[in-house]
Amino acid sequence: MESKPNFWQRIGIQDWFLTKESTGVNGKIPALTPDSVYTYIVEKFQDSIKDLSFADRVVFYHEFIISFNSDDYKEFIENKQGLFGLIVQETVKKFYEILKEYRIAGKKVEPSGSKWVFRLVSHPDYQRGDKGFMGKLLPDNNNQPAKKEENLRVTFIPRQTGIAQTFDVNQDILKGFIYYSEGYFEIPYQEDLEYSEKEAIKQDKKSIARFETIIPDKQFAGKKVEYMMKDDDIIVSGSDEEREEQSVFKIPSEWVNTPHLQVRFNKADAKFYLASFGEMTTLNEMAVPTSDINSPKWVELPVNSRILLNGIIGLNLFKS
Repeated sequence: MESKPNFWQRIGIQDWFLTKESTGVNGKIPALTPDSVYTYIVEKFQDSIKDLSFADRVVFYHEFIISFNSDDYKEFIENKQGLFGLIVQETVKKFYEILKEYRIAGKKVEPSGSKWVFRLVSHPDYQRGDKGFMGKLLPDNNNQPAKKEENLRVTFIPRQTGIAQTFDVNQDILKGFIYYSEGYFEIPYQEDLEYSEKEAIKQDKKSIARFETIIPDKQFAGKKVEYMMKDDDIIVSGSDEEREEQSVFKIPSEWVNTPHLQVRFNKADAKFYLASFGEMTTLNEMAVPTSDINSPKWVELPVNSRILLNGIIGLNLFKS
């Protein structure tokens, strides 16, 4: 039986590694520190400006996926709960300082996305001391023409050399990474380039689960709409929905009823449950009974489930 290629073989950099285990300079693997993580993200942000900007326009990444070895990640986070959130806050402040300098110099500083997103992840094929960076532009979906999703720009620093190497990889490469709810943060982009503590606190609530949907409408062709569930009880609704609360997942399609679903996380048994108010809902190819909104009929909703709304809109639930 043939063994599956590891992560490094799939992206073509297996030859960077030594044949025997190496622990780097002086036999020691440098520990991850808050300052090293902060400095690393800021450096990658500055690199993105150099790589993506053109003419007088300053272009930069909005999503930052910082990847580590699983053991390094655990050691970093074990006694530092909440610290990554503080690192993110200081990082965004630094981003704005850098962008202000460009704006003062007469450059055009406009975002390609409406928010900053930070993900701290690990991968089983990473060795102790390895760290990597992946950046994305996060273009807005609103009224944007559909285009093929671009590859990710990845920077990897192997522990043996400490020299950064940058290359493009396909989006599918992310399937091997492990995401953590405590390692996910969103902060709205501020056009005035001033960090807002109030907005950051509002966004800093940890996610319980992640919903992902692909909408067949022409303007969303090839794009996914993602929603992070941060409340124990949420409503999934359609394009006619007028509420703007965080607990309402508005899917911009007329094929979704308003409201269509209610999803609840029960802390007592750590399970999700679903009630349907729409015309038709199937859960893992089984029909879900329609409920009255004042008297929900709850059905268990397993993680990694596939939900279909009115036979048109697909909705997937993943652990955050």
